[in-house]
Order: sequence, then structure tokens, then C-alpha cells
Amino acid sequence: MPTSDSLFARATNVIPGGVNSPVRAFGGVGGTPRFIKRGEGCRLTDVDGRTYIDFCLSWGPLILGHAHPRVLAAIERAAKDGTSFGAPTEAEVLLAEKVCALVQPVEQVRFVSSGTEATMSAIRLARGFTGRDLIIKFAGCYHGHADFLLVQAGSGLATFGTPSSAGVPAGIGRSTLVAHYNDLASVAAHFDRFPNQIACVIAESVPANNGLILPERNFLRDLTDLAHRHGALMISDEVITGFRLGFGGAAARFGFTPDLMTFGKIIGGGLPVGAFGGRRDIMQHLAPLGKVYQAGTLSGNPVAMAAGLAALEVIEAENAYERLEQMGARFGATLRQQVDLESLGVALTRIGSIFWLYLASSQAPIDPAALDTASAARYRYLFHFALDHGIYLAPSAYEVGFLSLAHDDDALNRAAGILAEGLKTMPPLGATAP
Repeated sequence: MPTSDSLFARATNVIPGGVNSPVRAFGGVGGTPRFIKRGEGCRLTDVDGRTYIDFCLSWGPLILGHAHPRVLAAIERAAKDGTSFGAPTEAEVLLAEKVCALVQPVEQVRFVSSGTEATMSAIRLARGFTGRDLIIKFAGCYHGHADFLLVQAGSGLATFGTPSSAGVPAGIGRSTLVAHYNDLASVAAHFDRFPNQIACVIAESVPANNGLILPERNFLRDLTDLAHRHGALMISDEVITGFRLGFGGAAARFGFTPDLMTFGKIIGGGLPVGAFGGRRDIMQHLAPLGKVYQAGTLSGNPVAMAAGLAALEVIEAENAYERLEQMGARFGATLRQQVDLESLGVALTRIGSIFWLYLASSQAPIDPAALDTASAARYRYLFHFALDHGIYLAPSAYEVGFLSLAHDDDALNRAAGILAEGLKTMPPLGATAP
């Protein structure tokens, strides 16, 4: 029996479902998850000695690749002085100064330990600042697992969200209104129905947890203007896109100015870090200055701060975003040269170093709530074909792929060839995957 299978069997006895985050269980693709032993550069090695070119990259944060020497050195130096103090350190000041200098809308920032904490806290702050209770989110957009964010669209534009997880009281969903991404009218309908009651709009500015959905022209700018006309704040959830699409994230790329932004992933250099930040007058409503409470023993952890600062310094020094844009373009072009995606009913969506293959149509969707489940059926085959040939993709049809600075041309060319072959041999639309 492979060691991964043995470990998974043991894990199911002591960990619910054998995993500590549901998608890792391979439930969407079938089979047994691979247990990873080590990562280096753009490659993973599992406990059975199999090596893979990694396009999951810990779900996005490893923009430098695995085990970057500058990041490891920073972690080692910091850990030698102690791993946690529950008291202020210089490292958190240095990283906060760096974030505020690089992200124009952010005048102050508060560090937390996860993206969920960041979005949850930003929304609490928006409610405290405005004195309003309701929020607007978009169907299919994921902002972490706080109760009031685990809702999906109801029956009509003006309905309240209903819980999409057991254990979330129905009453919690009543504070969350659900609109449709790239549909400004669906947002305006909520503002019209609930005047002076909506605290904020929160958007994955580029949805990347339920497919990769690109904003239509001026949508984010018009959305921000609409929120402001009604006295609400605009929160740009950049837990994935922040410091991956550029120093200013999606906000800079698409030319809008949010009131608050949330971050995660990259600013911890691969360690557990999240953050939220924005206008100074809003941020100063946080305790200890204001009445909006937020706290965390490990917030601003010195080891994580050191890793994040090292990662951002490497990104600055290596002209990362121009290189990643070029790599992404070459990777997409190489794949298209080897396979006619349109004839197979496949759409390739890419922005910067993030990509996604939609396998249900050659037309990329514009609403994350409207994805066809046929894509998941075909992805099951593609995922295992790639895995068997040494390519590690996210184990879900609705999750995206990431490139890192460690992906060289040989790795990208090899991956494009394997994916092309997998796409050519996968079942046609409507067929049952083997």
C-alpha cells in the first residue's frame, strides 16, 4: 500500500475526513490525497517519493516557489530569538510600513492570522464605522468561513442570503444580502430596498475561489461609486490577488479605490498571516483607539512577519510582476499551440500568474454563481491524468492554478504538453468520466 494511502487511513481515525481543510480530501476528484513530504522551487515530493510540478502552491501564497532561501533564512533568524511573544515587535512595524508604502489605499494595516479573520474583521469594522448592520456579498464568492459569509443567493435579487453550511443559524444569514458579480443592477436593487441600512459591499475583486472570473469593464469602479453614493464602504477582498497581481492588487489593476482591503497568502511568505487595512479614519475605529474590537494572540507573529517581509523584498528586487505576466502569457500560448481548446469546449482564463481551465464551455463565465457542473465531471479525469504524469493541480474543478517565479521554461513547457494531452483525451461534454 502506498504510504499516502496508509497515512490517509490513519488520519481518518483522528481527523474528521482525514484532512484539516475539506478540499484536500480529493472529494471533488476522487481517489486518495497525496501526503507531501517536501517542496523545493516549483516542485513537490510526496511521502512515496513521487515528484510533481506544483500549480497549487499552497493555494496561492508561494509566489517565490517552495522553500525560497531568503524566506527560509528570515524564518531561521527570527525563530532563534523566539517564536511568539504576545507583545509588539519591530518586525510587525517593518512589514506594516512596507504594506502601507506599496498599497496606495492602505494608510494603516492590522495583522491577523488568516484570510477569514481579515474579512471578518474588516466587515465588523465597516459596521462599526457606519453604524449599519447589513452587508452585500456576491454569489459564488468566498470570503472565509465566518458564519455571516457562508451564505448563497436566494430566490431573487432582493432576498436575503440563506446559510450554505450546517451549523449556521438562519438568522445569521439575514444580515447578508447576495448580489450577482458583474451585475450592477443586482447591487443597486439591494440599496433601493434597504436605504441607509447597508454598511458595505465586499467583493473578491477577481473571484478566484469558484472559478477565475474577470470583472467586466468599469464594474469595480462603478460598484465602488454606487456604494459610496449610498454611504456604504467598499471592501476589496484581495486575500488571493493582493501582492499577486501587483503591489496594488486588483484595485490598482482595475483602477478603483476601496475603503478597506483584505490580504493573506503572500504577505506571510507562506506562513499563516492575514491583514486588513485602509483609510486611516476608518482604521482608527479599531480598539484600542475605537470601539470596534479585534484581537489575536498570534497576530503579528514575529516569525511570520519576518517571512512576509523577506518575500516582499524579493518580489521588489526581482521585478516579479513583469516576469510573472510574461510567464503566464507564454504558458497560455504554449498550451493553445498544442490543443484547440475551443473545439473541445474548454475556456482558458488567465490574469497575471493566475489561470483556470473551465471545461464546460469555450465561453468563459462572467458570474461565479453560474458555473456548469459539467466542468467538474471532466476535471476529475484531467486532474488524475495530470497527477499521474507529475503535475499537481488543485483537487477541485473550481479552484485556480498559480505560477511562481520558480517555474522555469522547462517546467512550464512540460506541464503544457501534459495538460494538452489530458485535454485531448478527456471525455467529451456530457460523457461520464472513467
